[in-house]
Parts: sequence; C-alpha cells; structure tokens
Amino acid sequence: MLRSVAPFPIPHKSQSVSVQFFFQQCLIGLTNGALIALVALGYTMVYGVIGLINFAHGDLIMLGACLALSLVAALGLSMAGPAATWMGIALLVVLCGLFCGTLNVAVDRLVYKPLRTAPKLAPLVSAIGVSFIFMNIGLFWIGSADRSFPELLPSANLLPSDSLQFTWKDLLVVIVVVPLMLGLSFLVRATRLGKAMRAVSQDQTAAALVGIDVDRVIAATFFIGGFLGGAASVIYGLYINTIGFQMGFQNGLYAFTAAVLGGIGSIPGAVLGGIVIGLVRALSSAYAGERWTGAIVFAILIVILVFRPEGLLGRRTREKV
Repeated sequence: MLRSVAPFPIPHKSQSVSVQFFFQQCLIGLTNGALIALVALGYTMVYGVIGLINFAHGDLIMLGACLALSLVAALGLSMAGPAATWMGIALLVVLCGLFCGTLNVAVDRLVYKPLRTAPKLAPLVSAIGVSFIFMNIGLFWIGSADRSFPELLPSANLLPSDSLQFTWKDLLVVIVVVPLMLGLSFLVRATRLGKAMRAVSQDQTAAALVGIDVDRVIAATFFIGGFLGGAASVIYGLYINTIGFQMGFQNGLYAFTAAVLGGIGSIPGAVLGGIVIGLVRALSSAYAGERWTGAIVFAILIVILVFRPEGLLGRRTREKV
C-alpha cells in the first residue's frame, strides 16, 4: 500500500514563526516607508519646480518636531482623553504644517530668491548653511540631549491575530500620510496652481510671458513642501517617540535618497522610493543587523542608478546648455 503524500508540505512551527516575522518586518517597512515618502515629497517638489536640492528640509522637520513637543506640553495632551487627543493631534498637524510652510517661504524669500540667477552651486551651498542654522536653533530649543515625545496613542494591537502587530501609531501614519499624498497628486495634476507649477518647472521665462506669477508659484511650492514636512514632524514624534536636534540629518538623507531612487521631481517616484527604502531598512535591520542597514540601502541605490540613472519613475531628459 502506497503512503499518501500531502499536496503541500506542512510547515514546522519555526517556519511559521519565520514567515510571520517576515510579514511583520514588511508591515513595519511599509509604515516607515510612507513616512519617508512624505518627507521626500518636500525635496522632489522644490527640485521639480526650481531645480534646487533643499538640504535644509530635514532640519526644517526637526524644528517642526520641536514645536510639536512644545505644543503637546502647552495643550496638556498627555492628560487628555481619547477624543481630545485625536483632536489635539489634528491641531498639531495643522499648526506645525503652517509653521514649517511659513518658515520655508521666508527662507526662500531671504536666501534662495536672490540666488535664482546665480550658478547652481551657490544656492546649494546656501541650503547647507540654512541647514546648520536650523540645527543650531533646534539645539537652543530642546538642548543637546534627545527628548522623549509623550505616548499619546495606546499601543494596543488592532489586528485580530497576535502574530502581527498593527497599532494606533501605524494607523495614524496611514490616515495622515495617504490623504496628504493623494491630495498633493490631485493638486499638481488637476488645479490651476498645479498647472502653473508644471509650467514653471518647464520654463520660467515662458511661464512669465503667458502671465504666470513665477515668484508666487515658487513660494506656494515652498509652502506646500514645508506644510508636508510639518505634518511629517508630528507623525515622526508620535511614531518614534524620540526627537533630537540632529534628527533632521539622517531622516533628510534617507528622504533625499528616496526621492533620487524614485526619480527626483516625480511625485509618484518619491512615494515609491520611500516605500522601497522603508522595506529595505526594515528587512536589512532584521536579517543583516542594524549596522549594515545604511550600507545595504545605498548599495541598492547605486545598483539601480547604474542601470537607470533617472530613477525608477523618472524621465530621461536632456540638460539645457
């Protein structure tokens, strides 16, 4: 009598645990990737319109996180009930977004606008200088030591299975980041301001000749990018629960990498690049160790750019000379 064989091998308990662990890391990577993508949109918007790599964007987000921490203490959100907490978080997103957007426009007016006709290296170096100024403001604001951000949301698992964890923090990232990304895509594709942005990105002189206020469009671009950064600063503080005056450098570096990976200047590319970076970081930290994470992320970036220099969703264009 022949022994019957199951059509599929029955996994051992250790195999089941490893599969669950893999999916948990993917879930963490997707959440982190969405947050990275939100920051990357600030880089890709400014670059797409005026061709400037705003290296101060990461430190702008750091200042937004400092303001969020101060507002949490001023509003007493640590002691608020669930309904008041969610209303407070919405208020934080709006206020920090307005703060970062306004500050971004002010920097454009004072620093970047006078250098519009200067060689490309001049505004780039100026952006690095603004980054250091922001970093020192953050140092005076919260001090040199990392500060703990209050745990405003419960850590309860929202999934029916205990093998995968999806908490209120993860849900917060989704309900804030996804609508902002969709709203930005709609604004750029279907509104007058979005059409003006695309016209300015193509040719500023031609856009001015057809009646577009180029300076106003650029200011709007900086404001929207700063507003998204301010929203990201609140989500970062609530999700990571630790902020510091140097947090802008690493987060800005990963976000800029995501923008380049997806195709800098492309909004869908920034989103895709952020998701890829988030997944690679989570999986490499889990399976290769935290010390190898940065090397693996940038090795993948180099390999992709070798074969596709314009990024995953970028378009190959000719440089104007």
